[in-house]
Amino acid sequence: MHAPPSHGLASANLPPTSPQLYNQDLAPTQTAGRRWTAYSIFTLWANDVHSLGNYGFALGLFALGLGGWQILLALGIGAILLFALLNFSGFMGHKTGVPFPVMSRIAFGIHGAQIPALIRGAVAIAWFGIQTYLASLVLRVLLIALVPSLKEMDTNSILGLSSLGWITFIGLWIIQVFIVSYGMDMIRKYEAFAGPVILVTMVSLAVWMFFQAGSSISWSTDNALQGGDMWREIFGAGALWVSIYATFVLNFCDFTRSSKTRKSIVKGNFWGIPINTLLFGGIVVVLAGAQYRINGQIIASPSDIVETIPNTFLLVMAALALLILTVAVNLMANFVAPIYALTNLFPKRLNFRRAGLISALIGLVILPWNLYNNPAVIVYFLGGLGALLGPLFGVIMADYWLIRKAKVNVPELYTEVKDGAYFYKNGFNPRAIIAFAVAATISLLIAFVPALAALSSFSWFFAAGIAAIVYLAIADRNRTFHDVSGEPIAVPSVH
Repeated sequence: MHAPPSHGLASANLPPTSPQLYNQDLAPTQTAGRRWTAYSIFTLWANDVHSLGNYGFALGLFALGLGGWQILLALGIGAILLFALLNFSGFMGHKTGVPFPVMSRIAFGIHGAQIPALIRGAVAIAWFGIQTYLASLVLRVLLIALVPSLKEMDTNSILGLSSLGWITFIGLWIIQVFIVSYGMDMIRKYEAFAGPVILVTMVSLAVWMFFQAGSSISWSTDNALQGGDMWREIFGAGALWVSIYATFVLNFCDFTRSSKTRKSIVKGNFWGIPINTLLFGGIVVVLAGAQYRINGQIIASPSDIVETIPNTFLLVMAALALLILTVAVNLMANFVAPIYALTNLFPKRLNFRRAGLISALIGLVILPWNLYNNPAVIVYFLGGLGALLGPLFGVIMADYWLIRKAKVNVPELYTEVKDGAYFYKNGFNPRAIIAFAVAATISLLIAFVPALAALSSFSWFFAAGIAAIVYLAIADRNRTFHDVSGEPIAVPSVH
């Protein structure tokens, strides 16, 4: 588990790998045998773009006063920016074959990488529990629709959750742990299965609502924004669309490290981000406009429509699709990151399966429904951690693309020798940490100081930009960078 291929080390005369830095899950993936295609990347976005949280965000734009074309323009602006950012992030994973915690060693040092890995993992593990709880709410509605007598089990409270709530939460928890226990390739297969299901379901729901509204929709509400207010909301919404994916632009390499070619990343991102986002926007406009045409109300989520479906069979099918969607989003966005973070923290003791179980257990014992129902936790704890993602991205991208021009000595990411390329000072790069700290302070001020609230929509861009500028100003430019392949110590991408 902890030793690289002996024949590779001998033939390449590489520095010794450290068991504190290397195991089969943290090792680079071999170029041959990678299985993630353009379709694999596309289905990631086919699931994640159509998440219930994203629908809530976009439907909220309609409530704020943006009409159909303004919503599509806002999402289009965000999608174009996101497409570019994800390509740059994805190329890093394809070239090196390493997961995000190891990628962070390039800029932050072999030990300093724990900082970005744990921040990303902490954000994800809390949201893993919360999303599982939200999915359990859908399952409760589904079960009660099938067996009305189960409603009696939904009236008590045990640690803040009813008996039926516990059954549904634990059931979904077990399903996700089972999928993850078979590794990244099983996640790929699940995403490939879920993607078409979600697309068909959401398009069908939009078509059904369109006919329910008499084949006509409202393109805006009665309080439609005009002039400067309209344009501020459009660009602010576009920026927030990028911020929603602040986690993914950081650790997209967790997935693209198994991608076949750079072209597959670009193609998958193109169909999955700009094209799929416009489809998503069209569905949002139809759902919101149709409901507003019917009764003058604005829906908050597609689940609100599902609950009103008069046919029990169709309601069950739609609810199942929402469950498939939520599990798919949770696996990719909130389960993979903490697994790699924990593996990076304890590489001698943990592998992908063990770290997945520990991540899931943490997501259970924190009683996430209590977190979700506590606005202070969401705003200050998770909001504060989220504000740190932009600075991390700025430092990592500036170091990789602008300082070292994508030259990486992959084998030295796994060695503790003092003259190693990423040893810096005792394993930490002070310059990266300083740049991160400066930008993080500004990002937190923008997030929590009321006087700076006008900048909050663009906080990710400010944070990432400031971190990159500060790092470029103080980075050591006297170093020589070498591009060394990790193939001698690489492992098959399916493990």
